[in-house]
Formats: sequence, structure tokens, C-alpha cells
Amino acid sequence: MRIKIASLIPAFLLLAGLPPGLCAQPAAAVPGPLIVIGFMGGNVHASNLIHREAVVAQELQQAYPQALHAAVYANRDWQQALQSVLTLLDANGDGHLSESEKSAARIVIYGHSWGASETVTLARRLNDLRIPVLLTVQVDSVAKSNEDDRAIPPNVRQAVNFYETEGLLHGRSLIAAMDPSRTTILGNFQSSYHDHPIDCADFPWFARMFMHPHIEIENDPAVWTRIESLIRTQMP
Repeated sequence: MRIKIASLIPAFLLLAGLPPGLCAQPAAAVPGPLIVIGFMGGNVHASNLIHREAVVAQELQQAYPQALHAAVYANRDWQQALQSVLTLLDANGDGHLSESEKSAARIVIYGHSWGASETVTLARRLNDLRIPVLLTVQVDSVAKSNEDDRAIPPNVRQAVNFYETEGLLHGRSLIAAMDPSRTTILGNFQSSYHDHPIDCADFPWFARMFMHPHIEIENDPAVWTRIESLIRTQMP
């Protein structure tokens, strides 16, 4: 009498103290490179390197070319940013994201001003697609029309907010998790530049005249050093 080997596997697993379903478990998704998406504020072009949002993406990509994919976009170009993320997650290139590909996502999103508002909105669009986000970073966030930059969606693991309140244009002082059991707010951190002004000589005169603190925080090395450190902690 022949006995099929496959029929003996459940019994063997029971004798070993392991559940019979173990042999049918799919392989865990392998995390891919960290995807870092930045959004510029205002109507600033993504290639404008006087803005720290663009510089940070460039520096990270140069420092960790194999560990991450970093790109920055004008805040109006959210569709390009979203498509880039979906393409990068599509490991087998079939044009469809499997649950395994979604669960392997490692995404950080950051931005300044309107770009910070777009940061939360992109995270919300990824939430609709059931794609997790490791971290969102808002710098002096100013809500765009029809956007909510306060409520962090539940697909985001951690979120942090940097802001100032001194200028005519200043950012949101408080962000909150829609589901605190799934999202940790790392903090709402206020900056002040009365005692230590930041050099913004390369910025246009109207920005220095009418929204100086708003661009000081955008150009503040202390703020961006903390942001870069947070991003590095997310790398595999």
C-alpha cells in the first residue's frame, strides 16, 4: 500500500507541536527600499534648491542610494507623487498592487506650508488604498483649499508637526490622530526666531518682507536635522 507523503505532513506537524496550517503560510513580504516623498510649499518648483525640502531629498538620495528612493514634488503635483509611490511598490510590474506588496510598503512623507497640507492628503489617499505610511512630517503646515491638515489618517504609524506663530503666515499648531491606537503623534514642536534669526538672504524679497518667520522655519538647520534623523530611523 502506498502512502502519499503529503498526507503525512499534518500528522508530523501535530507530533512536533506545530499547527497543520503552518505549511500553507505564505512567505512574509520583504520590505523594499524606503520611499521618501517631499512636497514644496507655495508655488515653488521642486528643483529650487534654496528650499530645504528639495535639499533634504537630494542629500538623502546621495547618501543612501540603495536603501531609499527620495523625490520631491511641487504640492500641486500630488498625482505624480502618488503614481510614483504606486509604481515603486509594484515589485512584479504587473500594474496591480497585491496585499503583499502593500504590506511591504515603507513610506515617509514630508512637506512645508502647502506642502505639509499635501503631505497629510497623500497619506489619506494611501489610506484609501490600504497602504501604510511609516511617518509624516509637517513643517509650518498651511491647509490648502478643501484639505484637512490636522487629522492624521490611521494608516500612518507616526506623525510630527513643527510650527511657528510669529509671522503673518504661520503654521498649524496642533495635529491629532484619527485613531490614536494606530498613530503616534511624536509631538507638536514650536520654533521661535526672535533671539536667533535664520539667514534667508537667498529668498525673494517679498517672502522676507511678508512671511519671514514662515521661511525661517523652512530654512532652520535645527528643524531639518531632526527631520533627517527621524527619516533615517525608518530605514531598514
